[in-house]
Amino acid sequence: MKLGELAAHLGCPVEGNPDVEIRGLASIQQAGPGELSFIESEKYARFIKLTRAEALILDWRTPVSKVPCIRSEQPRLTFAHALELFYQPRRPAPGIHPTAILGANVQLGENVHLGAYVVIGDDVTIGPEAVIYPNCTIYNDVRIGVRTVVHANCVLHERTKIGDECIVQSGAVVGGEGFGFVPTPEGTWHKMPQSGYVRVEDQVEIGSNAAIDRPSVGFTHIGRGTKIDNLVMVGHGCEIGEHCLLVGQVGLAGGVKLGRNVVLAGQVGVAGHAAIGDRTVVSAQSGIPSDVEPGTVVSGSPALPHALWLRTSALIRRLPELFQNLRDLQRKVALLQQRLDSGHH
Repeated sequence: MKLGELAAHLGCPVEGNPDVEIRGLASIQQAGPGELSFIESEKYARFIKLTRAEALILDWRTPVSKVPCIRSEQPRLTFAHALELFYQPRRPAPGIHPTAILGANVQLGENVHLGAYVVIGDDVTIGPEAVIYPNCTIYNDVRIGVRTVVHANCVLHERTKIGDECIVQSGAVVGGEGFGFVPTPEGTWHKMPQSGYVRVEDQVEIGSNAAIDRPSVGFTHIGRGTKIDNLVMVGHGCEIGEHCLLVGQVGLAGGVKLGRNVVLAGQVGVAGHAAIGDRTVVSAQSGIPSDVEPGTVVSGSPALPHALWLRTSALIRRLPELFQNLRDLQRKVALLQQRLDSGHH
């Protein structure tokens, strides 16, 4: 595809030769002849002079490059749209593999694909054009929406409801029993029955080896458009709003509530029943012990407002120096006190 044709598809202007051929896309470091890449921040601006890419996607602030470019307000987003034109994941053909096992009263929509060794329980409904890859186990009373894809080796536990156009990556477990135990007078733990379920709304993505637990009563809720990375733990009874982003190894204890468009960076931990307001951003490895107001950026453990955390972190690095200064001052004060006392007597 010529660069000018690609730019027209993307709705963006071209600077330089629009007739160069684009055969694929690559990162700025790896791109070569015939490939398109992008730069979205000054951190990578030095690669403009070094790149072997045929063309680049640049924002309007970046100087004109030595290669033709597409101008965009959001280079990364434009690159994503361009990639969609060159790459589409291969979808398996509709049909049921002969090794798949189906329970009673299973309802399959049109053009469903069930891979090898898929096991489906009773009273399961799978929507049209859904894809269930090999070795998945789907318990009783599960609902799976239109065009949802469940990758290999996933488990969807009883009563789980998955919306339309969702993606569940390999190894994820949705709807497993919540971690509910009650202490007894004898010092043992009594298991709380987990009779609830998990409800996942449309266009949610769940990463590999993520776990989303069901509660003892009611349901765990994942809002529309939320994206959950690999190895994320969502505890029983959590309520996650629309279009949230949970990055790898985030852990939510039971009953946590996230508003809309909340971003939790890698390894964030949230204590049970804490509520995090809309549009909040929590930086990596932070610990959230209690509620967080909407629209804030917090960091650290326990989490503080980000600006305060930055100042605190800077002071922590200076603690040995500050401590030594304090000891020196204490010795000087002690000497002065001795001289004063000697002068008195």
